[in-house]
Amino acid sequence: MIYRFRVILDNDTEDDVFRDLEIRETDTMEDLHNIIAQSFGFDGMEMASFYISDDEWNQGEEIAMFDMSEAGNEVKMMSTTVIKDVVHEASPKLIYVYDFLNMWTFYVELGEIVEEAKGTDYPNLMFVHGQIPDEAPEKTFEADDDEDDFNEFEDDIDVDDYSDLDFDENWN
Repeated sequence: MIYRFRVILDNDTEDDVFRDLEIRETDTMEDLHNIIAQSFGFDGMEMASFYISDDEWNQGEEIAMFDMSEAGNEVKMMSTTVIKDVVHEASPKLIYVYDFLNMWTFYVELGEIVEEAKGTDYPNLMFVHGQIPDEAPEKTFEADDDEDDFNEFEDDIDVDDYSDLDFDENWN
């Protein structure tokens, strides 16, 4: 079977930027990463991860490009995770983050599952809408109303002034 995805750039601009693509359900998440990166004009060489998402686009379990986890905290790897084992009609949404320095963030949603068309090469970029900006859109994270605004530098302590500290500098 063929999965048809819509991949939408998370941006706050007026213009929508998205790609529609097709890929075999038996391909890996790494294959999906490659077609997404290529369809948006990236070389695919930066770190990236998928995150399983719920209906409200809350970030869940990570599927990583490289295993950076510590022992006992293993994560799923793109190269060994088959698309149909992660995405299906009951769980059709993923968040895709490309280039963790710039944080290009995309919403990936399964649109439909269709039969494979004879003579079509997969993965297949079906539709392109919008031009990707030169820089990743800035993310704004708002604090909950219940939380006090926290500023770690608000205590007016001069960390370079040792005269007020109660210890002997030459104790050794």
